[in-house]
Amino acid sequence: MVVLVLSVMMVVLLAACGDKGSTLDRAIEQGYITVGFANEKPYAYKEANGELTGEAVEIARVILERLGIKEMRGELTEFGSLVAGLQADRFDLITAGMFINPDRCSAVLFANPEYSIGEALAVKQGNPMELGSYEDIAKNEQAKVAVMTGAVEIGYMEKSGIPADRIVQVPDQASAISALQADRVQAITMTGPSLQAMLDSASDDSIERVADFEQPVIDGESVRGYGATAFRQADTEFQEAYNAELEKMKESGELLEILQAFGFTEEELPGEMTAAALCGE
Repeated sequence: MVVLVLSVMMVVLLAACGDKGSTLDRAIEQGYITVGFANEKPYAYKEANGELTGEAVEIARVILERLGIKEMRGELTEFGSLVAGLQADRFDLITAGMFINPDRCSAVLFANPEYSIGEALAVKQGNPMELGSYEDIAKNEQAKVAVMTGAVEIGYMEKSGIPADRIVQVPDQASAISALQADRVQAITMTGPSLQAMLDSASDDSIERVADFEQPVIDGESVRGYGATAFRQADTEFQEAYNAELEKMKESGELLEILQAFGFTEEELPGEMTAAALCGE
């Protein structure tokens, strides 16, 4: 009888230990959550005083607090490490400059988009190679372009005809600027708000943004990226709760207020676009 009772107690104990609850429930109970952010202005970055801020940071902070999670522990990392970090449980959700696309939809569960933006290009002052599109870079064998590892622009450029040996992948935005300043590349590319934020920070008169950059057309469609927060595939409860709070922010105008504080405009609101539509569901 004693052995039987102990066996039952052990089964119950193991079951209790194995049932950790949902990610959202655990975060509410423990009082904090870990969020992975790509180190990319204006989405997520540290100010001179060490404070973490940015469009993605402030939106996540508001939503998580309203979901009952008291503390957001944000960690800056390289863009290319976000998905792997999420899948390895290093982060509970990831965000900052991450576009929704079908390939990523197979790896993570996206919330609905927070913004919609196009691509941009920066070159040396005067644009000596007259680069106004990815096609222009493809046609000029002397032109190399820097881009962050894992960024969606890599695929755009490859499909625009730029060979891989002229696409220089760098870990972060600062490295892209440095590569252009040192003439290791003749152009850098990233989303419009990101590029503008970096140029404003660099305050380098030898670099300029291409004013009339032609948005790439991939597989017959103009690319316009929709950025969002991502969760592990199993965290549907968390995603749905996050979406509900994000929708409230859109309707109240609070989302636009946060975006505008980081250089976005009303034109870069996501409209009625959903993650499901962008994932092809």
